[in-house]
Amino acid sequence: MTPLLEVDRVSAGYGAVQALAEVSLHVMPGEIVTLIGANGAGKSTLLMTICGDPKPRMGRILLGGEDITGEATHLTMRRGLAQSPEGRRIFPRMSVYENLLMGAEALVKGDPKPQLEQVFTLFPRLKERLAQRGGTLSGGEQQMLAIGRALMSKPKLLLLDEPSLGLAPLVVRQIFGAIRALNAETGLTVLLVEQNANQALRLAHRGYVLVNGRITMEGEGLALLARPEIRDAYLGGGHG
Repeated sequence: MTPLLEVDRVSAGYGAVQALAEVSLHVMPGEIVTLIGANGAGKSTLLMTICGDPKPRMGRILLGGEDITGEATHLTMRRGLAQSPEGRRIFPRMSVYENLLMGAEALVKGDPKPQLEQVFTLFPRLKERLAQRGGTLSGGEQQMLAIGRALMSKPKLLLLDEPSLGLAPLVVRQIFGAIRALNAETGLTVLLVEQNANQALRLAHRGYVLVNGRITMEGEGLALLARPEIRDAYLGGGHG
């Protein structure tokens, strides 16, 4: 079976700073794969590089077997890639409904109503807040909105960047529960970047560890979670 996403020896950075050094990973259709690592390891840079900005300095990125290396972000989105970025980045002056419709812009054709219903099933709170401005939502509701907005494009692959960041434990469980349900019920493929290694590795089928821009370890999620070096490095208080 062809990987849905393949990152092949990709190096990338900003100016003189190299953030990624020959990173290779793959995500199979229907998998949840997590990438864990400390702050500054290069996790978010990898997701941004997959989306086309920054462009790789070397290596290649394949989506569904097709080379998308350095492709413009809006074109990659139309291929079935969607991202819920770190920090949520919703449109604070727009209503919840307007934010969600912005996510549907990548739909080449089709009615967004089925996607709206999927989002409301996952996150009933958003339906209750439909006319409310995004900037007035709680942190957890904004994260739900960011994920919901990404789902509106009916993606084949969902990139999630630190969805638990700054949220209370109860809300984190709700968010991760929604991701698990999405994967189990619809087969949605997910690449998850997280500092919360405990939650992420329990959720994921497989995981990779990124240290200073390099992949240092990979394996099944629970198998990685059981490794003493992972527990020592990343599970002190649940975050690395």
